[in-house]
Amino acid sequence: MSKRDKRTIQPHEDYGFFGPDSVTWKVWGYATTPFIGIERATVVEELDPHLLRAVHDTGANYARLDTRYARTVQYFASVAFADSRTVSKMADVLVKVHSKAIGHDPVTGRPYDANDPSSQLWILITGWHSVLKAYELFGPGKLTEDEERQYWAECAIAAELQTCDPADVPRSREEVRAYFEEWRPRLAASEATQQMMDHLLNGANAIVPNKGVWRLVRPIANWSLRTGTIATMPRYMRSMAGVRQSRLTDLLVRPYLRLVFGAVHHVMPLKLLAIRQLSPKLLPVVLPYWNDVPPESPVVLTPAEARERYGYARPSEAHLELRAKQRERVFGRGEAPSDIGIIESQEILGSIA
Repeated sequence: MSKRDKRTIQPHEDYGFFGPDSVTWKVWGYATTPFIGIERATVVEELDPHLLRAVHDTGANYARLDTRYARTVQYFASVAFADSRTVSKMADVLVKVHSKAIGHDPVTGRPYDANDPSSQLWILITGWHSVLKAYELFGPGKLTEDEERQYWAECAIAAELQTCDPADVPRSREEVRAYFEEWRPRLAASEATQQMMDHLLNGANAIVPNKGVWRLVRPIANWSLRTGTIATMPRYMRSMAGVRQSRLTDLLVRPYLRLVFGAVHHVMPLKLLAIRQLSPKLLPVVLPYWNDVPPESPVVLTPAEARERYGYARPSEAHLELRAKQRERVFGRGEAPSDIGIIESQEILGSIA
C-alpha cells in the first residue's frame, strides 16, 4: 500500500490494551484467526450445555449465521486491535446483550445466564486457545515458552473485559490442559448440540455467496474450513459432536492449509477480499495494524485505566438493575427477556438482520 493510501486509513485513538510488542498481535493478527480460530471456538463452545441453550433459544445461528459470525469476529478482533474507548464500549454493551440470554436448561434442569462468570471464562479460554491452536497448526507454528506465558498473561487482560475473574485464567499450556480436563465432566452433547456443531462446521456455506464465481469457491472453502477445524479438535470432543475424520486427513490438511493461509496472510488483495466477504466492518479495526498506521496516541492502557477514563463499570458490576429486571421477567413472570441489549449493540457491532 502506498503512502497516499495509508493516509486514507483512519488511525485508532490509542493502541488499546495490547500493542505492537504483544504476542496477542502476533497470534491474533495471523490469517488463521478469523477463519479456523474463531470457527473452532464457536464449535467447541457449544459443548457447554448452558451456552448451547442460550444460543439455541435465539435461533440466530440458524437464521442469520453470517451476521452473527461477522459480529463475533469483529468483537474478538476489536479486543486485540481496536482502541481502548471502542473496546470498553463494546464490553459494556455486551453485558446488556448477554442479559437476555437467560433461562432454564432442559438438559441439566438448572438456570443459565450468559453473564455467569464460569460461562464467560469458558468462552474466553476456548476462544484464545482455539486461535492459538489454529496459529500453531496452520500458521507459523508453536510459540516459545516465554511467548506462550506472555500470551496467557495477555488473555488475563482480556478477561477484565468480561464478567469472569482474571485470576482464574490459566497461565501456561499445562494449566490450559488442566482447565479443559476440569471442564470435561461438565460438557454435554445433546441432539441439539450435535446439530448446532455440525451447522457451525459448515459455516462457510452460510457466509460464501452461492452465485457467480463464488459458487465454485463455496464447496472448497467449506470443506477446507470444516476439515481444518475438526483437525484441531481432540478426539473426545469429536466423539461428542458426532463427527469423524481420519488421522491421515488430519495430517494431510496441515500443509495444504498452511499454504492457503500463508498466501492469504501475505498477499494483501487476498486478505482484503476474504475479510470483505467475512466481516466488512472488521476492516477499520485491522487496516491500521496491517499497514503500520500509528494511533493518535501511541499508548497502551489497562482495562482499569480505560474504565476510569471513560466512565464504565467493571463488567461483573455493570447493568445490575437491567440484569435483575431480566431475571424477574424470565424467572419471576415467565415472560421473554427484553431486546434492549441487542438493539443497542447494532450501532456498535452492526445489524443483526
